Amino acid sequence: MKIEDIRFIPGPNLYLHRPVMVMRLHLEENAGKESYEFPGFVDRLLNLLPGLHQHHCAKGEPGGFVERLHGGTYIGHVIEHTAIELSQQIGIGVNRGQTLYADEGVYDVIVECQNEAGMESLLRTAYELVQSLIDDVPFPLEERLTAAKKLVDRTALGPSTRAIVEAAEERGIPYYRLNDRSLVQLGTGRYLKRIQATITENTSCTGVDIASDKEMTKQLLDMAAIPVPHGGVAYTEEEALELWRYLGGALVVKPLDGNQGKGVSINLVSEAEVKKAFAIAQEYSDGVILEDYIDGRHYRILVVGGQVVAASERVPAHVVGDGKSTILQLVEKINQDPRRGDGHAKALSKIKVDDVVKAQLKRDGRAIDDVPHAGEMVLLRDSANLSTGGTAADVTGQLHPTIADVAVRTARIVGLDVCGIDFVCPDIAQPFDERRSAVIEVNAAPGIRMHQSPTSGQPRNVGEAIVDMLYPPGAKTRIPVISITGTNGKTTTTRMIGHAMLTTGKTVGMTSTDGIYIDGKCVAKGDTTGPRSARAILCDPGVDVAVLETARGGIVRAGLGFDYADIGIITNIQPDHLGQDGIDTVEDLISVKTLIAERVRPGGTVILNADDPHLNRLPKTMKERHSKGRTFIFFTLDDTSRVLRRHLSEGGTGYFYRDGMIYEATGDTARQVMRADAIPVTMLGAAHFHVANAMAAIAACRAYGMSCEKIASALSGFRSDVHNPGRVNLYQVGRGYVLVDYGHNPHSFQAICEMAGRLPNRRVTGVVGVPGDRNNDIVSQSGRVAATGFHRLFVKEDLDLRGRARGEIAGLLKRAIETETPDKECRVIHNECDALEAALQELEDGELIVVFYEKLSPILDVLKRHEAVSVSHMALPKTHAKV
Repeated sequence: MKIEDIRFIPGPNLYLHRPVMVMRLHLEENAGKESYEFPGFVDRLLNLLPGLHQHHCAKGEPGGFVERLHGGTYIGHVIEHTAIELSQQIGIGVNRGQTLYADEGVYDVIVECQNEAGMESLLRTAYELVQSLIDDVPFPLEERLTAAKKLVDRTALGPSTRAIVEAAEERGIPYYRLNDRSLVQLGTGRYLKRIQATITENTSCTGVDIASDKEMTKQLLDMAAIPVPHGGVAYTEEEALELWRYLGGALVVKPLDGNQGKGVSINLVSEAEVKKAFAIAQEYSDGVILEDYIDGRHYRILVVGGQVVAASERVPAHVVGDGKSTILQLVEKINQDPRRGDGHAKALSKIKVDDVVKAQLKRDGRAIDDVPHAGEMVLLRDSANLSTGGTAADVTGQLHPTIADVAVRTARIVGLDVCGIDFVCPDIAQPFDERRSAVIEVNAAPGIRMHQSPTSGQPRNVGEAIVDMLYPPGAKTRIPVISITGTNGKTTTTRMIGHAMLTTGKTVGMTSTDGIYIDGKCVAKGDTTGPRSARAILCDPGVDVAVLETARGGIVRAGLGFDYADIGIITNIQPDHLGQDGIDTVEDLISVKTLIAERVRPGGTVILNADDPHLNRLPKTMKERHSKGRTFIFFTLDDTSRVLRRHLSEGGTGYFYRDGMIYEATGDTARQVMRADAIPVTMLGAAHFHVANAMAAIAACRAYGMSCEKIASALSGFRSDVHNPGRVNLYQVGRGYVLVDYGHNPHSFQAICEMAGRLPNRRVTGVVGVPGDRNNDIVSQSGRVAATGFHRLFVKEDLDLRGRARGEIAGLLKRAIETETPDKECRVIHNECDALEAALQELEDGELIVVFYEKLSPILDVLKRHEAVSVSHMALPKTHAKV
């Protein structure tokens, strides 16, 4: 066996509407073999992973998978369930997976994915483990699981970020992880907010700088009459001792710009203690603060958006004796608590025995190998930070209003929207006493796990409070998303919608086959119809609305770049791309395209082509499969369409074409929107497929909220040469014409041929070719359509053969043409520019040459040499600018 590829799909996809990891597995020598055919394999697997007995599989109840194992199932399926079971063992448990046939002996193993790095590691481990069990050789499973667990801990969102993300998800706010740490985007477009732990989009950089400089913080608070410990900053041991003598009492020594309690020593009373503490603090910062030690209970008060949302009493790291164990052994026992982890991965942190702990024990006359009495509490640190092993009890309900006022003022003085205030006083439930209380530290980016998961007391949903500060209830969190897919027409429809939206004054982000556009300007060229391009739009805070062309390839390989669309359009579904990416039938293609409709948000709008039989039944199918409703809108070129009539009779809305006019209808009422021939790209209405595209665009704009008048005005200015390059672009060359289009399948050839039949021309010549990745049936069918639709033909090939041999596609097309119409004039000229040149050399008056291009720029260069002029339809004279 071998792994051919592993890829992560972060958004909704064909397998699940949640993130998945996909492993392409070639079974090689195990192809066609089932689990029971490997002697002893099933017993070895179940003995090692008894949790597999609980897996349901197709049976839908525990034991289902074990039945499959004994009855026989392919190894890819076994690896899938093994990976799922291993995920349970390291704490990222997933429950969904599937194994799909991809090719002879090749399978896609798909598992739900909550942690990209961890799940990839587990898939590889499952593959290697199953192979070792087949071969009956040892496998270091525990070692591999430990490594995977460390990988998960290192790459997972921290507890603070995770709490905020979970609160956002509860409100339906989308989020995107922007790096492998904790930088996360909430919302989309102009409504996006970025967070990193509890640093938010609104956090003042100046406030963070102030809080990071503990001496400056004390100075500002002291100026505002908020009590703080007296002290100063030392950069040498001599300066530290001089400050100790000046202050004359118990001291706290800590790094000037430290965090998380690192390098902090408390309640120091001797010169030796000060020297030792100074050396420890300088490991974290050149500057070291020495200040008065304030005796009292230690609290953390959290202020979010000018309001206290939580308060905890913090207890330093400590152990309680049992009369038998040493202090070190007691620490080791505490660290086995499943709530404790390394760093910030869990609700509590493990206690590390470092120099600060040893110094604290020494001050108390103890050593690490002492055995405390049963019930005796031994402090390991004076500082109460959770990150150094401390615990926290929620006391939010006990907080006295006067102390809450001091906390709010403190956050305001420092300038932080999310502020953690370390406060010492005799009792937080009593009124504020400035003589016995002090703010000892102010924290930017405060950790919130002590409030979300306190050691004791009521959990406080601080993540929700932060989300509510960023997005007050009722505030918008995402920009509208319009997603367009289909076999043909999606690019033009996308461009029409984007053009119409621009006229509203909104900043439109648009993706299409020729690039990413922001506010009408191309910011990235290329075929940008996949999820990465969609995310580029949604991650731009200047964008008001997203119009996204969403192609098959991106959906299949990488899913969607958004969680929900507000409006989804499927222009049509025709046999194309069959034989690619596991799409072998039209039904497979339907399942890909209809993902767009399934991911329209509840209450959103799905726009469908009533003239496409593959889409007629979709509303009924979706209503059966999805409980929450969506609005369905049909459009049709046939004003007698039974599909539309039935839809209207049920109170639905639709668009139809009659006598040159586009109508909007709801129930029994119809209104005129605009004449089709007023839209330049329709070539005076002759391009019926563009009339259909226009109706889809009008439906989307109406669903967005635009008036019919504004839409008509916008589309009246939508020109092929300016706004729709490469799609039915017409040029006059001498007394003849050239039409340039990107058609590349039988349906698009047929549509162009039918349009040409409505135009005033004497002869129609086709320069035709089909991409090499289409299967032979589609190539031959394209040739047969071209044979009946054109008077003469030049057959060409793309420069990118896409795996075909030179001349193979041209040969298939020529044979199909000659079989369909043996007497048809047909010449093979492989280079498309040479083919166009040959056709132009024989151009007759009134003739129309249609060229289906691979690359637009070289074709335009040929036309420029022939002084071609862009026109809207064949009746216009040469009044437009030259190419």
